[in-house]
Amino acid sequence: MLTLINFQKKYQNNIVLNIPDFNIDRGIYWLKGGNGTGKSTLLKSLAGLLHFDGDILLNNQVNLKKHPRMYRKLVNFAEAEPVFPEFLTGNEMVTMFAEAKEADPGQQNQYLESMDMLTYIDQSISTYSSGMLKKLSLTLAFLGKPKLILLDEPLITVDTASLQILYKWITVNYHKYGTNFILASHQPLENSGIPVTREILIETKSLKFN
Repeated sequence: MLTLINFQKKYQNNIVLNIPDFNIDRGIYWLKGGNGTGKSTLLKSLAGLLHFDGDILLNNQVNLKKHPRMYRKLVNFAEAEPVFPEFLTGNEMVTMFAEAKEADPGQQNQYLESMDMLTYIDQSISTYSSGMLKKLSLTLAFLGKPKLILLDEPLITVDTASLQILYKWITVNYHKYGTNFILASHQPLENSGIPVTREILIETKSLKFN
């Protein structure tokens, strides 16, 4: 499903990640590691937001560097602490993402309704709380027909009821649409009901399966 080849990420000549070869099959993966081990850096690189050396391939066909537009249409990402243009409304952000991801008409409605966002989705993002921003970010990550969704600390700043809804989103999309997931989380997933395929550990700047 996802292949890293001679992947290396540096900051000012300091190597923070060095992954010679790593392959992830279809599934839901829990990315684990201590603070500063590079979890967010890895997810942002996989999302095509950071420059890196080496290659990343989706389904052994779509190369992030050679086919960036196609790759980004198939890989969605939600940041741990999302930031959006405050002059836009939530609905304007959803509309732009839905268009960019070529989402089916009205796809966003099921997510907005289930997360109880309809009461404020037309308000300026400048009025959003951290929890509202997080729910908007998660909604955007599910738009379109992604083959892979990357979620960085998806369980923080979200209330308990919304977490149960998120767990359902993940499980349904995995079983019904074959969507794969990589979730980086300090919080436990064991009791979430999410069918985690395997754990991935970041140790000594590289990856290994637990």
